[in-house]
Amino acid sequence: MKLALPSSLENHYNTLKLLYTDCQVVHGNLEVTHLHGNPDLSFLQGIIEVQGYVLVANVSVSLVPLDNLRIIRGSQLFDSQYAIAVLNNTQGNRGLRTLRLRSLTEILQGGINIWQNPYLCFPDPQRIDWRDILDKQSNQSKIPILHCSSACAKGCWGETSQDCQTLTGNCASGCQRCKGPLTSDCCHKQCAAGCTGPKDSDCLACRHFNDSGVCKENCPEPTIYDPNNYQAKPNANKKFYFGAFCVKTCPNNYLAMEVACILYCSQSNQEVITINPDGTETQKCEKCEGNCPNVCYGLGMDNNGVIDNHGITVVTSANVKQFSNCKKIFGSLAFRAQSFERDPVTNASGLTVEQLQTFKNLEEIAGYLYIDAWPEELSNLNVFENLRVIRGRMLYMGVFSLAIQNLNIESLGLRSLRSVSGGLVMVYNNSQLCYVDDLGNLVSHPHALCYVFSESEGHVCHSLCKGGCWGPGPRQCLSCMFLRRGTECVEPVREFEHNSACTPCHEECRPLNGTASCKGPVRLQDCTECRHFRDGKVCVEQCPSGVKEEHQTIWKYSNATGHCLPCNTNCTLSPGTTIAAAVGGVVLFFILLALLVFYLRRQSKLKRKETVRRYLQEQELVEPLTPSGASPNQAQMRILKETELKKLRVLGAGAFGTVHKGVWTPEGETVKIPVAIKVLRENTSPKANKEILDEAYVMAGVTSPYVCRLLGICLTSTVQLVTQLMPYGCLLDYVRENKDCIGSQFLLNWCVQIAKGMSYLEDIRLVHRDLAARNVLVKNPNHVKITDFGLARLLDIDETEYHADGGKVPIKWMALESIMHRRFTHQSDVWSYGVTVWELMTFGSKPYDTIPARKIPDVLEGGERLPQPPICTIDVYMIMVKCWMIDPDSRPKFKELVQEFTAMARDPPRYLVIKVCSLDSRFYRMLLEEGDNMGEMMDAEDYLVPQPNLFPRTNGDEHQANGPSSTSATNSAWPPYPVLARSTSAGGQSDSVFLDAVPDGLAVSPLSPGRYCKDPTHPSEIEIYDLKTFFKLKSLPLEYVNQDVPDFKPGISERPTTLPRKGRKTDRLLPNGLSSGHSVENPGYLVPVSSPAFDNPYYLDLDPTLESNGRVPKQVNGFVTPTAENPEYLGLTDTWSGHT
Repeated sequence: MKLALPSSLENHYNTLKLLYTDCQVVHGNLEVTHLHGNPDLSFLQGIIEVQGYVLVANVSVSLVPLDNLRIIRGSQLFDSQYAIAVLNNTQGNRGLRTLRLRSLTEILQGGINIWQNPYLCFPDPQRIDWRDILDKQSNQSKIPILHCSSACAKGCWGETSQDCQTLTGNCASGCQRCKGPLTSDCCHKQCAAGCTGPKDSDCLACRHFNDSGVCKENCPEPTIYDPNNYQAKPNANKKFYFGAFCVKTCPNNYLAMEVACILYCSQSNQEVITINPDGTETQKCEKCEGNCPNVCYGLGMDNNGVIDNHGITVVTSANVKQFSNCKKIFGSLAFRAQSFERDPVTNASGLTVEQLQTFKNLEEIAGYLYIDAWPEELSNLNVFENLRVIRGRMLYMGVFSLAIQNLNIESLGLRSLRSVSGGLVMVYNNSQLCYVDDLGNLVSHPHALCYVFSESEGHVCHSLCKGGCWGPGPRQCLSCMFLRRGTECVEPVREFEHNSACTPCHEECRPLNGTASCKGPVRLQDCTECRHFRDGKVCVEQCPSGVKEEHQTIWKYSNATGHCLPCNTNCTLSPGTTIAAAVGGVVLFFILLALLVFYLRRQSKLKRKETVRRYLQEQELVEPLTPSGASPNQAQMRILKETELKKLRVLGAGAFGTVHKGVWTPEGETVKIPVAIKVLRENTSPKANKEILDEAYVMAGVTSPYVCRLLGICLTSTVQLVTQLMPYGCLLDYVRENKDCIGSQFLLNWCVQIAKGMSYLEDIRLVHRDLAARNVLVKNPNHVKITDFGLARLLDIDETEYHADGGKVPIKWMALESIMHRRFTHQSDVWSYGVTVWELMTFGSKPYDTIPARKIPDVLEGGERLPQPPICTIDVYMIMVKCWMIDPDSRPKFKELVQEFTAMARDPPRYLVIKVCSLDSRFYRMLLEEGDNMGEMMDAEDYLVPQPNLFPRTNGDEHQANGPSSTSATNSAWPPYPVLARSTSAGGQSDSVFLDAVPDGLAVSPLSPGRYCKDPTHPSEIEIYDLKTFFKLKSLPLEYVNQDVPDFKPGISERPTTLPRKGRKTDRLLPNGLSSGHSVENPGYLVPVSSPAFDNPYYLDLDPTLESNGRVPKQVNGFVTPTAENPEYLGLTDTWSGHT
């Protein structure tokens, strides 16, 4: 209740009196508020212990007698701080003078707040030794004062000598509580509030638990250990925890669960209520066998079954659906004025009469039912006509289980209600309400108290009702004067009477008027007369004919009176012979029919086999047996031996298994290839093995430079999947970590490469279904690849879409038709591509971050889309918007997206506005110092698809004149970067607008008359030089890609290049700090990847001391996050440091 002003002060006093009369232990809080005049408060004198806090507020009585209160445990604190709060106790020229706490000696938790009590004389806050009462860790605060009796040594609680403060904390060393200052006066360590002797049974109150008058730290456990038999056995003296007490059985309305009495069962447990022979209930929690049945949670409970007093407080049209078909509600129901009014925030309409019918099936409420508003068109509460029990485990304002006030109803209509197990029942200020004179009899539970105020009179219960009613008519009776038929009270009739209820006779009994039709409800021999025939004493529908019984067949016929009589032994009128012959003929017919069908089907199969055999013997088939027109899948699946693989370190682990960084050394060869090895866990289910083989099947068939390819599988006891190692991890983490150093050129290049990869997947009829930035891996800053084919599906030759059966899917990346209808197409991948581009342009922001996943369909149908990223111009954002059209056919194709972003990549600052940091040439020099023994390894694509050298060899003299000699990939410390295979969907376009210049002194291939080619994706036949030599060479100027230049002219203005050269004096950098011209399409001008393969250039620690000392650590950036697969699915929660 706290400080809320009650609607009636008289009712409020009566409520307090009902609550605390004959009460010794308050399981909760003691709140004495809003009392004025001179009421009799002697009912408070019996209280000895309070589990929560004591609040005395807004009273003007002169005395509050809590004479016997010994201990306040403070399990709940007022205002989250105070175990005692005495506030604002004044009214006019009157106020609280004495708060008598003469027996209080201990407060276990919380402080004291005595404030704005101008007439308070006792206790004098300045003279009470609060340190003796408060626990050592409690804080006394907000204490802002007549004289005690001369018999009191220090403080007092009143004027008499009996009100002196008893000190129990001034003890000899080592005592928590004592009865005097001597060592022999110490109390037992389990005592609280003092004691009368040294034993644990002499305590005035217990510090932990009270076990039948003995203070203990724990209650007796349900099992005890038998050291003789080395086993645990049931403890006959076990007890349950109940507050600060140990009890043999849980009190009424509490559930017994293992060792404690609780209000609600925890998860994985269900409530079980059994009726004992004496009519009492046993309530307990039991473990569910398998999944627990679904339950309905009401107000004051969250979806996990935990009490939540700060959630929704009323039933509204927004939450009424959660109570559909509920027979039992764990929680409470409250109907207030706002339940039936329009919500101004959500514009939701109020509850309607039709929506209230949701509660028609409700039989039990575990909490309370509170109603102070109701539709005018309803004259009763008959929507709760099947409600049987209100348990009151949660109470309204801490007091009421059932509260009905301020309504215009004429009757309650709660005809099935038989028990209110806890709390009080209040029916107040219902001016039109009748039929409540005997409400105390209606609620029969001895623990419920009831009072009714200000109700209408003049209507009485029906004459067939006995002991009261819930409304007019014979259906609203609490009990019946005579008999009950279903839910209606009736006069004595023809049905069988059992326990004052009418029980229907058996259907074979003839209904009689004026007398009972049967003597019992079940047995056929109980009928007074039979409806059809009587066979002995039993009524039957027809006389037995041909019934076998005790090794003989019974034949009977009915006479004129309806009795069954046995046939004569020589009787030949029986139809048994005819029936037997007919049945035999029918059975024989069906047997012959079955044989005929079997013969014809066998002949058909033999003919089909002969036809197939004849086709196979011919030299050439006339037509294909399966004319689908699909070309065969000639992808190769490489089976690797476990001896060829070496695992170096763990990259991450998930539910399915572990991903390792490793090295693949093909048998019989000396090359070493860095790989990622996905290993399933031991005892993996067959389903997981099938899924990883399905993923291997999909990955084995892809051959695009922008799609991560499968190198092979190792069929050990746990299947191992071997893929290319992508040392920079996923693109999502990459853009987040390097957002300050990523320029527009990189972002647009990545968009082109992802679009090309998806266009390739569309060409091979593969729907990815999970395209996102987290599923794009970074091979190097200029080259990304699409991965994670765990959800991908290959479409058959005649399929255009795929329908998913279920499973977890990335809702916020999916198209609307995929969310609503589980329909996946290449155009749904276009939607995901638009979200992926948005992720890149926002440097890894989460799409729809503030919107729950379940609301995404409504948001998309309402027309809302992701906002325009700050760095994007309207041109780029409109491409994203086109990808998010509701109609899949209105979205662009991937080939169109390749063309759009390729055109933008030729002039990046025009479409993306980014200001990034700059990197100097030290970054590239430091790359030369790194290696991690990479010089001994070969890239997977170099090994699987060997490429021709980039620079043609000339004769020795000419070659020496043009520059240092080149070395092959097998013996060079810096292997050349491979020329990537081109997909047909690439459209022959480059991912970059500018290309690097050829180093000074290098000869141009005769195949290329100029520096530039119209198709930048066409591999040039030149050979890359040693990296260290390559950095020392000067660069030639740059031109646009598609411009034909007959020869090199020194007068042409330079464009900034990607790789800084030591020989150049002025290098112009782009705003992102990187030189332009990176292009994965032209390997002749790529940043060498041998060193960056395992280190992120944007995390280099360019420490001048390291450079000056001539040494750079192996991992300059200090950490690397290599990722072979999607971290969300692999469970890569730990970041690999890169150190061994």
